[in-house]
Amino acid sequence: MTRPTEIIVVPHTHWDREWYEPFQRFRLRLVALLDDVFERMAHDERQRFTLDGQLAAVDDYLEVRPERREQVVALVHAGRLAVGPWQILLDEFLCSGETIVRNLERGLTRSADLGGAMPVGYLPDMFGHIAQMPQILTGAGLAHACVFRGVPERVRTHAFAWQAPDGTTIRTEYLPGGYGNAAGIMDDAGLVTRRATDLAAKLAAWRPDGDAGPVLAMYGTDHAAPAPDAPDLLAAADVDGVELRLGTLAEYFATQPGDVDGLPTVRGELRSHARANILPGVISVRAHLKQAMGRAERRVERYAEPLAALFHDTSVQRFLDMAWSRLIDSSCHDSVTGCGCDETAEQVAARLAEADQLGRAVCDLVGARLAAAVPRDAYLVFNPSPTPRTALVRLDVEAPGDDLALATADGRTVPAQILDRARTLLADEVVPAADLPAVLTRVHGTELYGQEVTGWSVSPADATLTFEVARHGDPAFDVEDVRLALARAGHADRWRVRIVAAPRATVAARVDLPALGHTAVRPVAEAAPEPADAVRVAGDRVLDNGLLRVDVAEDGTLRLTTPDGIRVEGVGRIVDGGDVGDSYNYAPPAADELVDKPRAVRVVPRHRGPLVAVLDVVREYRWPVAADVDAGSRSVDRETIVVTTRIELRAGEPFVRLRVEFDNRCDDHRVRLHLPLPSAASVSYAEGQFAVVERGLTAEGGGGEVPLPTFPASGFVAAGGPDGSLGVLLTQPTEYELTDSGRELAVTLLRSIGMLSRNRHALRDEPAGPQLPTPQAQCRGQRSAEVAVLPFRGDWHTGGVVEATETYRHEPLAFAGAAGPADALPQPITGLAVTGAGVALTSVRDRDGRTEVRIVAETPAATTAVVGAGRPVRAARRADLLGRPGEPLAVDADGRLRLPLRAWEIATVQLDLA
Repeated sequence: MTRPTEIIVVPHTHWDREWYEPFQRFRLRLVALLDDVFERMAHDERQRFTLDGQLAAVDDYLEVRPERREQVVALVHAGRLAVGPWQILLDEFLCSGETIVRNLERGLTRSADLGGAMPVGYLPDMFGHIAQMPQILTGAGLAHACVFRGVPERVRTHAFAWQAPDGTTIRTEYLPGGYGNAAGIMDDAGLVTRRATDLAAKLAAWRPDGDAGPVLAMYGTDHAAPAPDAPDLLAAADVDGVELRLGTLAEYFATQPGDVDGLPTVRGELRSHARANILPGVISVRAHLKQAMGRAERRVERYAEPLAALFHDTSVQRFLDMAWSRLIDSSCHDSVTGCGCDETAEQVAARLAEADQLGRAVCDLVGARLAAAVPRDAYLVFNPSPTPRTALVRLDVEAPGDDLALATADGRTVPAQILDRARTLLADEVVPAADLPAVLTRVHGTELYGQEVTGWSVSPADATLTFEVARHGDPAFDVEDVRLALARAGHADRWRVRIVAAPRATVAARVDLPALGHTAVRPVAEAAPEPADAVRVAGDRVLDNGLLRVDVAEDGTLRLTTPDGIRVEGVGRIVDGGDVGDSYNYAPPAADELVDKPRAVRVVPRHRGPLVAVLDVVREYRWPVAADVDAGSRSVDRETIVVTTRIELRAGEPFVRLRVEFDNRCDDHRVRLHLPLPSAASVSYAEGQFAVVERGLTAEGGGGEVPLPTFPASGFVAAGGPDGSLGVLLTQPTEYELTDSGRELAVTLLRSIGMLSRNRHALRDEPAGPQLPTPQAQCRGQRSAEVAVLPFRGDWHTGGVVEATETYRHEPLAFAGAAGPADALPQPITGLAVTGAGVALTSVRDRDGRTEVRIVAETPAATTAVVGAGRPVRAARRADLLGRPGEPLAVDADGRLRLPLRAWEIATVQLDLA
């Protein structure tokens, strides 16, 4: 241990943009705080300030104080104010890897506008850190990381080498005691020397022998400014042999070496509880926010942005920018986490809804332009996946009879299954003749009842007015003609008014789709042969498509059987237990009562194939209405809760889709979906942000928080053994746990809690925030969750889990045609194809006229990505994560790029397409 000779004291504030108060109320405090700080800095050259590593605080301030912009720029240029590199301090596990990259990209760009970003991956308060963060930071040109939570117990020095799965390593500073380890050093002018002496001794314990460099002391805390006379107080401190000086984080890291020689190495994610709380309950609280985040991210990343980039609609870029702004803002570590007040959660939900709406608007705009060349009785279908596939598409079509198929551009017909029929008689009423003028005002141009008028008739004999409507109307229709006809029809006292719609049906069909491209299909009134791999319902309790058989047991759980002999029973058991914790940590009552046996079960067939078969398993439970936190028990009063599990099996898919729905009328409880494994597992594999992470049955503790082995997953979680494994496919970040010594996988569907933080918590020593009621976090009302279950053999990367996840998460998108009905169907068009073992696509965007593609080798072995398009690739080059051009890449004579990738590499390439 080497005694420090210099301590760089960094004045800062940790600014939660929204938390126990909503955004605008916190912003009022932010403006007042920064007014004070910037005023002092204007009059004292010694003052330094670090603004929490996120540009959002600067933007929020300058929106109210635009006249301060020049001062902010001058302070950044002078090195006295450190800003960036993030746009916002995020929760790394509750957003996609692409959102993390865009957050960093936007923060660095905005910081450059103000004079330059702090060149440090500052991550002071995230609730753990993802495995690929070292590669992300390095790919953006940052040489250092700085963290607090999640560091394992074996790290005993202030710096360590943090290594991503691909081997990328970044020098990382650990903050012993957190981002406020020197927060109270200047609270009392008379005690500064003593407190500085104590601080020097504490920090010395983290310095290895021979380390004579400066020591970092973080002088700040949540929503607080440094002492106005901090430079004077620090100058007056007399610590034997130690110099104390004010500095920014950037100034401290400028004194640190960039290499990792001699440092202990930590590989992968940082989720240890040894040094500090990581508050894992935020993964499952307010699950609707996580669902909304996943839905909006997929809409923007995998539909809207690729559509605009590949089919050349740069007019929508501003919509995409706005969508990304809302996604990034929502990813904040007190936002999508759901650990704020109810008002904050409402704002986050609205922001995510806007992001989703913006993504849908872009899809609609680009899709309508593409569909302009498709006959109006046909549909354009877009495939968001980077490989060709045969996928189920749902369409709303005109269907006068039971025989229905879809015609393709190459003259083939594919079978279609009718799922539902729309009403044809939309209105049938008798009205006084005097009310007919008012009835006709319901017609707006050619629109009536949400459709368009195709014909009409007036029958004087029985005093009947009939309108015929359909999706496409008669452009020559004029409601004035109807008025004249009624005037000539006589003087009946009462008229019958009928609105008759053309027969329409919701149908499902399996369509061949080109990679990230589109094809056109047209409904035809003819029978098509049943597919060879049809799915059927047998005896109202069995689904079978030849790849997977699903049997519903008497208790409503499922038995899954595969042709190669995997058999697992009890899948889909619903377990309700008490939760007297808070938004940060789950806590069971001392006398918990688990409810997993339904009182009644019934099975309702909905669709019987041949393309999609659906059963509803309806189970009735009696759940305790609440829990008594002080008594540590659940209520004796019960609510009858009906849980409906929709079981869907499609032709050609080796997995079963489950949707669980119920009306939550209870408080203080946790609901989980249990899935027994074919073989007991000692580890699980979870897909998250650009990586698949291996986790065991336990978690490391020691930091004042009971280390429950509940973990996050975003794309899938897989576990099993020699007799087979299960992959649980996901559409949003979700909490899971291996239970019963690895024999079962439990996925949390709902955590229903009523307090932001509890001062007394059975599984956590310290409060995580103020003890404020959060009644909306009880999540009462209709709740739903979706997963798919894939039995497989072998490893997760060889058993088809990645491919099944891509299929499950990305349904095709259909647009109604708009050209003349007699026109021929246009030929299919490939947008972009990306293939290769373990290669995943995460982004396709336009970058200054080039098509920028981000791909990840989500595999433990080196691989090669093959990138091609419907047009030849004329030229290609690498780029870093920020899109800055790198080395040129060779393109094959066939116009395709072959890119070798090391295991877990994140690669960005820019293509010049013919």
